[in-house]
Amino acid sequence: MTARRADLLRMRRRAQLLDPLAAGGPAAGDTVPNDPTAVVHRMLAVQAQDFGAACWALGARSPGSTRDDVLAALDAGSIIRSWPMRGTLHFVPPADLRWMLGVTTTRMVAGLTARHRQLELESADFVRARDIVTDALAGGGRIGRAELMALWEANGIATAGQRGYHLIYFLAQTGVLCWGPTHKTQQALVLLDEWAPPATARQLEPDEALGEFLLRYLLGHGPATVKDFVWWTKGTMAGAKTAIAVLGDRIGRLEVDGVEYLVAAEHADGGEHADGAEHAEHAHDGRSTSRAAVDLLPAFDEYLLGYQDRSPVIDDAHFTVVVPGKNGVFAPILVSKGRVTGTWRRTTASTSVAVEPLPFGRLTAAERAGVKRAATAYGRFLGLPATVTAEA
Repeated sequence: MTARRADLLRMRRRAQLLDPLAAGGPAAGDTVPNDPTAVVHRMLAVQAQDFGAACWALGARSPGSTRDDVLAALDAGSIIRSWPMRGTLHFVPPADLRWMLGVTTTRMVAGLTARHRQLELESADFVRARDIVTDALAGGGRIGRAELMALWEANGIATAGQRGYHLIYFLAQTGVLCWGPTHKTQQALVLLDEWAPPATARQLEPDEALGEFLLRYLLGHGPATVKDFVWWTKGTMAGAKTAIAVLGDRIGRLEVDGVEYLVAAEHADGGEHADGAEHAEHAHDGRSTSRAAVDLLPAFDEYLLGYQDRSPVIDDAHFTVVVPGKNGVFAPILVSKGRVTGTWRRTTASTSVAVEPLPFGRLTAAERAGVKRAATAYGRFLGLPATVTAEA
């Protein structure tokens, strides 16, 4: 099926739960989540190295939820945080983490061999670190990062120079640890076997896991290219081909500007009737209209970061504004009708939050109104009144 870029953007907004009430309602089989746990299940993995930003990524996709709701989900264990792929922290559903690690761990650990050698970390160090933390946490224990570093140091394991980080990362990759309940302003480490027991985990065969990885990526991010999927998982083209074969007619294809995109079959008709959807965005006032028009999304948001090719949503000339020097640090983004049209920053006080939009060009009157609505939603998520401090 051939579609326009506008169709692609609309389908992605819907898949990413940024436009759940667009014209025609959710796609077949969709449900509109009302809590952060449902968002994580839909997205499969939400980038989360910036803890506060990741919390808002869930809030932006579950209207009416608050930061306290996200923290409660973490405390309940319905969302956990780990390194399921790309060496980057993500929020993931606890039932899915083990099979994801089964796909990615071997490649990720193998890629760190030289770095471990530089840090003088050997197999015996990882075993000893594992035994110490397992003994300390057995029976429902939890520990903060600083406290774990102190524990290892007290037992003769040096943690300076990123050694401690690599010990935690390795133990998470190999299914010993994960980030669980809230601890101060972040999370505590817990034993994965206790926090998300193996009996509650999904058991998938290797090829089945590859297929599930691709299907869930498309459901929460699609349409996307094969290269997007390979980049997102840091997998291989061979693995992607296996996943496509496993899924068969559960995925479809969409051509936009001469590029082939994969799409979950249940969303495949979302590229049709784009004219009606665009009309609906301007035809009435309400949550679906404002959400379709303008979003204030956090740093490292999946809407921009979740693809190798970001050209459908941002001009090359503006990318370095969002990622200065292409250094891997993504700024919060202002999105208007599916396109990244600026960045934004916040100033938080004890009693309020001020949002400053930094658009690439002048905002229209409708966009300025959309920014105010989005800022109000962000303030509601934080439990604070919000103001917009500047308008371009």
